[in-house]
Amino acid sequence: MPQTDHLQTDCSKCAALCCLVLAFDKGEDFAFDKNPGEPCRNLSGHSCTIHDRLAQEGFRGCVAYDCLGAGNRVVQEVFGGRSWRQEPRLARLMMEAFSGMREVHRRIELLRAAEALPLRPQDEQTRRAFLDRLEQQRWSVPELNDFEVSLALEIDLFFVGLGDYLPLDFSAGW
Repeated sequence: MPQTDHLQTDCSKCAALCCLVLAFDKGEDFAFDKNPGEPCRNLSGHSCTIHDRLAQEGFRGCVAYDCLGAGNRVVQEVFGGRSWRQEPRLARLMMEAFSGMREVHRRIELLRAAEALPLRPQDEQTRRAFLDRLEQQRWSVPELNDFEVSLALEIDLFFVGLGDYLPLDFSAGW
């Protein structure tokens, strides 16, 4: 495990990116509709004005959400602590970076989980190399934008190849 656990969410080091980027529809988990790129109306600065009573106010979806540290990593690593609130021109770039970093962190989570599989030495070496690369990389906005069409695809193909390790019968029920 790296010295810094990138999957550890720390909202105090973020700029409320989830409250800007994510969209939601009014329903069981959210009290109103919100479009992507529209700051949540409960947001004041970088803080939620109803954080201590989200569930009671109809925002169970917010309570359940975890960006897996993508927000704090984008703000601190990619933007050096800068924020879309102080520099509105950064909003679009930060939104793109947040979406990309969420994909990076999703792959990190999957690669960590794959450690529990009885992998052949070569597959374990590949898993470890991908994981090290994702965790040690200092990301930029262009690299995050390119991630899904390059390295993410390689990792996804690696996961497809791990199907031999999974004790699931996909043919059952087909």
